Amino acid sequence: MDELNALQKIVLTKDTLFQPLAEDSILLNLETEQYFGLDEVGTRMLQVMLESPNLGAASEALLAEYEVTPERLQADMARFLDELLENGLVKVLPDGADAG
Repeated sequence: MDELNALQKIVLTKDTLFQPLAEDSILLNLETEQYFGLDEVGTRMLQVMLESPNLGAASEALLAEYEVTPERLQADMARFLDELLENGLVKVLPDGADAG
């Protein structure tokens, strides 16, 4: 995913547990039994991406929190999302789809 689609939303897969720990967090893929550790920035990025109505809103929220250019944030979010997708931790819902 080279570019983010601002209207898409991400959700954790049914096989993913997300556990914040102070500023850091751990993700566990129950299917593969692999653990993934996130630092403070990764944890915050994931929380905002999960809580926002779409990736565009997540990007706006993160731009307000961090001193970063929009281009750098987009690249970082796309790379982070690719890693989450490759490891089966999240799925991308179609534009405008409800997570329910």
